Amino acid sequence: MCDLGKMHDWEASMDEKKGDFLEDNIVVDGSPDSKLFNDRLSRQEKVSVAISIGEELIKNGGEVARVEDTLERLLAYYEFGRPNVFVVSNGIFLTVDEGTENTITCVRTIPNWSINLDKVSHFNALSRQICQGKCTVEEAKERIEEIKNLKQNSDLSVILATAFGSAAFCYIFGGRAFEMLIAFIVGLALKGFLCVSEKQRVSKFMSSLIGSIIVSIVTVLCYQLMPMLLIDKIIIGSIMPLVPGVALTTSIRDFFSGDFLSGGIHLIEALLTAVCIAAGVGVAMKAFTMIGWI
Repeated sequence: MCDLGKMHDWEASMDEKKGDFLEDNIVVDGSPDSKLFNDRLSRQEKVSVAISIGEELIKNGGEVARVEDTLERLLAYYEFGRPNVFVVSNGIFLTVDEGTENTITCVRTIPNWSINLDKVSHFNALSRQICQGKCTVEEAKERIEEIKNLKQNSDLSVILATAFGSAAFCYIFGGRAFEMLIAFIVGLALKGFLCVSEKQRVSKFMSSLIGSIIVSIVTVLCYQLMPMLLIDKIIIGSIMPLVPGVALTTSIRDFFSGDFLSGGIHLIEALLTAVCIAAGVGVAMKAFTMIGWI
């Protein structure tokens, strides 16, 4: 009984101390500290929405100037006084400083990016809806996740589209019906490899190098069966899916926007990709020439 009484006294003492602790440290709804906490939490959520949209724009091929403009417009709509936004092709640095101790800094690194202009269009539309007051913070979060999880085209449809594109480019560069047919087949092989390499997270440069070698090998094998083929037309048409057109265009737009750092990064990427394509085709064709296949 004595031990039980002591236990009750100990529990009562702990409850009293716990009550004192809660009274001293927990913010009560409606108090100035609670309002300050909730306001800071709301500000962080707004910044998170803005930088998430910027991150997805960069990931899917949006140019740097567009991302910076989008972030500045969103932060202005959310009434952040002095936002500092710095965007490069592989990262976003954002600081919101309104002259108080409640400074918010966010950094997002973007190691890999691809081209998905459909998502870029959706995120642009979402940013406009937010700035027009048609979308709350919670709704914006949900829309971001919906756009990120948009259904992609199937690998088969992408492979077929690439094959038709290769055949079309072959025709544009002077290919005949037979060359277009072979370019279609080569396009199938090339895009099939690129789909696999993308899932395996192979470097873009390595994919371009190996892809151009595959184009050369398949073309020369077909040439062995049909010596009347114009292999140069087939190869030129078939490697067009590897050409870094978006990276080159983006670099030029960045240069014209005055963003020389991102423009230089995209330009170097485009040049290195072009070098890998040329090296792959050159090495393969040289090897086939040495063994007398062409």
